Amino acid sequence: MAIRALTLNIPAEQVAALYSVSLRSLNNWVRWFNQQGIDGLVEGARTGRPSKITPEQSAHYRQLIEQPELADQLHWTAVKFHGYLRQELQHEIGYRTVVRWLHDNNFRLKVPQPWPDRQDEAQRQLFLERLKGYLLDDDIDIWYLDEMGIEGDPRPRRRWAQKGTKVRVPYYGEHLRMNVTGLVGPRNGQFYALEFTHTDSEVFQVFLDHANQDVKLERPINIIICDNATWHKKKSLKWGAFEPVFLPPYSPDLNPIERLWLLIKAEWFTDFFAKTRQQLLERIDQALLWVMQRTGDNQRTCSLERFT
Repeated sequence: MAIRALTLNIPAEQVAALYSVSLRSLNNWVRWFNQQGIDGLVEGARTGRPSKITPEQSAHYRQLIEQPELADQLHWTAVKFHGYLRQELQHEIGYRTVVRWLHDNNFRLKVPQPWPDRQDEAQRQLFLERLKGYLLDDDIDIWYLDEMGIEGDPRPRRRWAQKGTKVRVPYYGEHLRMNVTGLVGPRNGQFYALEFTHTDSEVFQVFLDHANQDVKLERPINIIICDNATWHKKKSLKWGAFEPVFLPPYSPDLNPIERLWLLIKAEWFTDFFAKTRQQLLERIDQALLWVMQRTGDNQRTCSLERFT
């Protein structure tokens, strides 16, 4: 626009004032336009200030973050890491620079997931090999089963808030609780669940009886994979059209329905609290109906690709 103004014989001083630039910048625009045309006016990336962290320091920082034991630490926070760099390594560096470096190097603050220490890796590998065989057989459908407990009091969740403010979530304190037993078919996303006040072998048999009547089975063989809860292994259970296969001990990560439970609690029970059992039941009904209707999303949420 400045170049066009100059071609209309508007004085350069007025053009510079109109676009809040110096005459030197305006002359540079003219020179670049004369040399390269309109492409010469496209602004390239600016170099900016040089980083205060050298490549050698950056490599050392990354090693320390990934292996805190090298600095006799169990874990890092940004404040602790910044203090270590200044006090132990004598690096003159600001806290904001450290935080920016962490983000630029794809580090994020995460809450660790509790992980059982009694897993048998050999059993887990055998189970995965068996699972791959099921997936290759067009006569077999795989279903995953599990139970979930839901409390009437809310599940607080981290959120952004202004510094100095207190974020509170109300709770009722009556210890209301309901159990949900459900199963999901990762291939077609079909989800089925029933609500109970508790869980034992008799309740589980009721679930199996209803599932055999209500679940639409599309293949002749239906494998139902579940954990090693005592009520799942009672010999008197009548499984009907389902054939049970048990997960390796301490391996909830191999059960995709666990991802659905997390999703339900995050979407429907964050900050929700119930004063009566009826309120809790109504909320659970809404959540389960929501899952039953999202079959396509269930396929993605419970995908077995990562196991194969």
